[in-house]
Amino acid sequence: MSQVNVKTVKASEIELKEHVVAINRVAKVVKGGRRFSFSAIVVVGDGHGVVGHGLGKANEVTDAITKAIDDAKKNLIKVPVINGTLPHEMIGKYSGGFVFVKPAAPGTGVIAGGAMRAVFESAGIKDVLAKSKGSSNPHNVVKATIDALVKMRAPHKVAMQRGVAMSKVFNG
Repeated sequence: MSQVNVKTVKASEIELKEHVVAINRVAKVVKGGRRFSFSAIVVVGDGHGVVGHGLGKANEVTDAITKAIDDAKKNLIKVPVINGTLPHEMIGKYSGGFVFVKPAAPGTGVIAGGAMRAVFESAGIKDVLAKSKGSSNPHNVVKATIDALVKMRAPHKVAMQRGVAMSKVFNG
């Protein structure tokens, strides 16, 4: 993932909500048969622009989820959210997963697939249009969505970089 405008956040400072995106049972073939274990992908966020994702693997589902939550708390990023939506369109890529996210008018809601929906709801994005292409694997989709959110640029930073007023950024 590209780390363009990443602002990391400490998990101890905020109240986080968890969303379990996927739980996968995997099998290891051993001499006596199959040995099952579980992997879980979890998205955490505070609902105000902070979001993170994590992967946990363990022999029990609850342990895998706990590990995933701990991992997600280590990968928190700050996302620019303006009036419940995104500042601009963006494409995110990770492995075979491609995600296109687009801001939406107030009242539109989250129009996105399952794995993307969890990321947007955790981040506090209420109005967004999103399309996932390529891989439908939840791991790739979540990471591609996070990649798209990482690449977002806040309007006030764009205005500062260009040396123009905020109204000029929005109205051209």
